[in-house]
Amino acid sequence: MNLVVTGATSFLGAPMAEYCLEQGHRVFAVVRPASKNMAQAETLQMRFPSRMVLIPMNLEDLEKIPELVKEPCQVWIHFGWDGAGSGNRTQQAIQQKNVGDSLCALKGAAALGCRRFLFSGSQAEYGIRDSLMKETDSCHPVSEYGKAKVEFYRQAVSWLRQQGEREKMEYVHTRIFSVYGPGDHPWSLVETCRKTFSAGGHMELGACTQQWNFLHRDDCIKALYRLATAEDSIGFSWEHPTENGIYNVSGTEEETRPLRAYVEEMYRLCGEKGTFQYGKRPPNAEGQANLIPSAGKLQKTVGFVPEISFAKGFYDLIDWRKT
Repeated sequence: MNLVVTGATSFLGAPMAEYCLEQGHRVFAVVRPASKNMAQAETLQMRFPSRMVLIPMNLEDLEKIPELVKEPCQVWIHFGWDGAGSGNRTQQAIQQKNVGDSLCALKGAAALGCRRFLFSGSQAEYGIRDSLMKETDSCHPVSEYGKAKVEFYRQAVSWLRQQGEREKMEYVHTRIFSVYGPGDHPWSLVETCRKTFSAGGHMELGACTQQWNFLHRDDCIKALYRLATAEDSIGFSWEHPTENGIYNVSGTEEETRPLRAYVEEMYRLCGEKGTFQYGKRPPNAEGQANLIPSAGKLQKTVGFVPEISFAKGFYDLIDWRKT
């Protein structure tokens, strides 16, 4: 197939583009012209010169993509989103611009004849919860980041409804939970624990009493790929309005445990070097949220079950950093 991947140098966008190429597809990789990771995309293009098409384009211009892509595409996978880091999640102007930019992407996908548009949403859409998070639950996001993701879902569904039978594209909205692995932000909990404990340093943490669920980056990519390329209709569309198209992307429900259990496992896997102390840091931008995902819909729809245990994933991350 021909696939469009936006945000193709991001933590998830880069491995998604690579994985799609490895599966034999042709990928139109959209990267902002000022991206500091442009060289990463160019290196991938050198590996797949006949099937990787690099498109420098700003997010607000995505509706114009048919001017550069002159052939039909089947799937659009959208990771393009500014201000995903903790510091910008509270910035309303940044997050609301993302809503408009993503709507441009949706319209660009329709113009290319895509049959499916897959959007990378977030667990932040649920807000502060202490119970199982199901795709049919109402959302009460706290941060501007979470509010913007919910708002885009509303606008995307509204736009497709307005198009009626003229628009056959279906919309898949993923709510991605806590993903770790190669290329993660250096300030993430997993990366900070790895660096600090491996060096025998001291780490100050929050209370870490909330429930948590981790998913390895490679498992996340495989789950998203299955949703993006599924043969059956699995998303919201004018023809299938009863399907909300929302999918939690997370580890299994059995992997949900107190965050302290993960911290202490990382400490053991690093050889119990250094020290750490709880209760010394404030909660992040969303507050002390619990991550208790319901993972049944994803498994039932596309048969996805994570393959990488947290211990193996963390060991592999240590080795990846060494090399």
